Amino acid sequence: MSRRGVLRRVGLIMLGVNLALALLKGVVWVETGSLAVGSEAVNSLADTAYSLVIVAGLSLTTRPPDFEHPHGHERIEPFVSLFVAVGIFTAGGAILWQAGQSLLSGSVSVTRGPAAVAVLAVSGVVKYGLYRYCLSAGRDQHSPALVATAMDNRNDILTAGAALVGVVGATLGVPVLDPLAAVLVSVGIIYTGVGVVRDNVDYLVGAAPPEDLRTEILRRALAHPDVEGAHDVIAHYVGPEIDVSLHVEVEGDRTLMEVHDIETAVIDSIQTLPEVDDVFVHVDPKELGEWKSDDEVDRLVDW
Repeated sequence: MSRRGVLRRVGLIMLGVNLALALLKGVVWVETGSLAVGSEAVNSLADTAYSLVIVAGLSLTTRPPDFEHPHGHERIEPFVSLFVAVGIFTAGGAILWQAGQSLLSGSVSVTRGPAAVAVLAVSGVVKYGLYRYCLSAGRDQHSPALVATAMDNRNDILTAGAALVGVVGATLGVPVLDPLAAVLVSVGIIYTGVGVVRDNVDYLVGAAPPEDLRTEILRRALAHPDVEGAHDVIAHYVGPEIDVSLHVEVEGDRTLMEVHDIETAVIDSIQTLPEVDDVFVHVDPKELGEWKSDDEVDRLVDW
């Protein structure tokens, strides 16, 4: 299945699951009056709302290249991820505020009921499955938006767990466990949001990829038998994909056809890396005196 098909399928599944959970929690909330389940119903409703935005955003980012966007539309995807981060911060902040209000006012109450326990337990299990599914698809398809969504689903596991602790705590006569657990969960949620923002800002500002990937790029360039060395190797994110430029050093007695074949082989080798989009190779012949040492290249080769 194409990348567009995979992302569309994941987005629609995520939308359907969140809508089903919102309806299920809403029914239990109405029947039991549990504030914990009520807050979870609102959380799932919010997840459904931004799932619609993610489906639309992923549909846009996977459109094929056109005259105005010759490199495609993937570079929009970090903005979709930042939208998810806003949702993560909102959820974390709302939970922290509610927990703080409960602790400061001393009005801590959680409704008992097996239905409330059951729906929260089911929510946690379903969200764990959705987290693993989105994370796997996001990594396979190099989709920062899906990875960010997976992190948000992981947060939902924590919020469902905190609500479950509150309901069970009330049953055991310790209702204060609800706001205390919520405080811990909210801090974890906000921390996850910071990570999503940090990763996607790197995509937007053209940060360098991880060192192991830069090393693999260099090793592939130097693996060609006619390449004597490399320098001025630059790899940076352009959206969620990587552009690479480098100079390779060859003997100056090569014919133009041979140099062309060397350049093409190096480009093809590096472009087989799934994270890489464009590769630009400049060939330096020995006689021009442009061969030079590159400390970064030496360090990565020996890494």
